Amino acid sequence: MRHRVPLILLLAPLLAAGCTADPAAPAADPSTPPTTPVPSAPAVDYTAWQAGRSTPVADKVYPARGTDALDVLHYDLAVEWAPSTRTLTGAATLRIRPVRDAPNLVLDFMPYQLDGVTLDGTPVTAAVAREKLTASAPVVADKPVTLVVRYHGRPRTTPMPSHRKDVEDLGLTVTKEGGLWTMQEPFGAFTWYPANDQPADEALYDIRVTVPAGWTAIAGGTPAGQSGTTFSYRSADPVATYLTTLAVGKYQKLTAKGPRGVPLTYWYRKGADDDLVPYLKKSPQYLAWLEKKFGPYPFPSGGVVVVDSASGMETQQMITMGGKIEDTRARRDRWGSDLLHEYAHQWFGNSVTPTSWTDLWLNEGWAKYAQDLYTQETLKLSAASLDRYLREGDAALRKKLGPPGRPDPKRFAEGNVYLCPAAMLREIHRQVGDKTFFVLARAWVQDQRNTQQDRASFIAFLNERTGRDFTKLVNTWLDSKTTPKSIKVG
Repeated sequence: MRHRVPLILLLAPLLAAGCTADPAAPAADPSTPPTTPVPSAPAVDYTAWQAGRSTPVADKVYPARGTDALDVLHYDLAVEWAPSTRTLTGAATLRIRPVRDAPNLVLDFMPYQLDGVTLDGTPVTAAVAREKLTASAPVVADKPVTLVVRYHGRPRTTPMPSHRKDVEDLGLTVTKEGGLWTMQEPFGAFTWYPANDQPADEALYDIRVTVPAGWTAIAGGTPAGQSGTTFSYRSADPVATYLTTLAVGKYQKLTAKGPRGVPLTYWYRKGADDDLVPYLKKSPQYLAWLEKKFGPYPFPSGGVVVVDSASGMETQQMITMGGKIEDTRARRDRWGSDLLHEYAHQWFGNSVTPTSWTDLWLNEGWAKYAQDLYTQETLKLSAASLDRYLREGDAALRKKLGPPGRPDPKRFAEGNVYLCPAAMLREIHRQVGDKTFFVLARAWVQDQRNTQQDRASFIAFLNERTGRDFTKLVNTWLDSKTTPKSIKVG
């Protein structure tokens, strides 16, 4: 981690309560013989969003967030931000595949004022309570439906379940100037749109954001044009809710080309973020290094937006980086290294996503190890120094925070899920050698692109690709309370 069209028309409250027969409709003529119904094509062709199909699972770390009862295929979000009143107005259209029969649909959502909710075009009763939106309409397993939610209100954040000093509350944050930004790992997308806010349910996205003249709106995905003051973005690759982003401000724009001509866009605030521009411009260099190690960048575009945070987040295709850095050269150098870390997540975590937060190590371990390898290579550090750093750090973090494979829900994304699995990957690297290790790393992200994975699938992958049994090594490194001794894999 860290880490459209404007909505003008609001449905009347009466519509949200349900639908009734139209008294002005003509009565049926009893003398007219009934006709045989002619089968018609479905009103909505859901095959267009099959790339957003997932197999959601209940998350054991944060069971109150998300559900395994539904699979969102596609989010179409049209939002409008009014800085003068700090009001967000939205229309969210969700294409949903129910996983099982249910009397209603339940999604995570901040208690905005509901202006109208429809299911397949029919108004339905809906309410928000305890950060859950419940639309009262029965659904049938594997019969997709379209839910439209219109709403408005003032955004609010939600607490971050961590003791880290470099993170703020989660979700849509309003700046003192009237802008917006968000970081939402492990949850917080629900602070600006109704969402199945858990990592196993990835979906496709279309996002349109309308802002006043002079303001810029930035979101994840590939830029899809601008009409007036409405900015559009599209994600043709599935995205987990925690990897979506939104930022509104008075931004400056820079463009560049990455490896193989991948378009890159950088957004920064003139004056406030000037010191960071040289690091933004190093993005093609960071991506070229990562491609050499792990294969082609997995998305059609990339970029960075700088916000008022002390952290960074690997939001998909548009990284959200905090601009609050100490005014020292050492800290700025670390900012560039952290940016490379977030770029590494585009492969590890974004393209290949964990099934649940139990396996956060699968994201952070790989990104941290990539960052360490880059630092070792650019600073010409010895292999022995890297080994010593990882082992000493591993011992201290396990003692303080416990093993990385058993995360504490109250200590999300703390150091043990970064460095300890990086130390495990270092051990695997040492045992298989450079050539085999990078073949494995490349295959892990390239062959399983746009999938959700977990510990069991990672072990199975290692064992199958190497012909050796890494089960004990991986389980020991993930579950041991102390730094494991070397486990030789035959």
